[in-house]
Amino acid sequence: MELTASHSIPLSDGNSIPLIGLGTYTPKGTAYESVKIAIETGYRHIDGALIYYNEHEVGQAIRDKITDGTVKREDIFYCGKVCKAYLFVCGTHFIHPSLVRPTLEKTLTTLQLDYVDLYIIGLPMAFKPGVFLFPFLPVLLQPIFFL
Repeated sequence: MELTASHSIPLSDGNSIPLIGLGTYTPKGTAYESVKIAIETGYRHIDGALIYYNEHEVGQAIRDKITDGTVKREDIFYCGKVCKAYLFVCGTHFIHPSLVRPTLEKTLTTLQLDYVDLYIIGLPMAFKPGVFLFPFLPVLLQPIFFL
């Protein structure tokens, strides 16, 4: 059996998740065209995150393909992420349940979509509080001393 972008796994509630998806962590300014081409090619699973700073492009591409009749919204499986790094920027150092809904609402506003199909914790671990967006970054930026 050849695996294609249209293959999916059925869920117990009657919905399904396409097996192959497009990740939208792309170079700045390329997400719009990437998502449009992916949908035209048959991809129906789109994976994105607010922290990628391109959800406006991703949402625009999805809406344009809906408008031109290529797909209906229910044909697209959009997976978004609540990202610890984004919440860190917002002044917190952990994913507190009270912050999940506002972060999801920000994603929906940015995408200009009514819903996402799946919303996951993108980085399910705790970090030591600090001033860096990604707490492992200071280690990478430390000078290397040679003896």
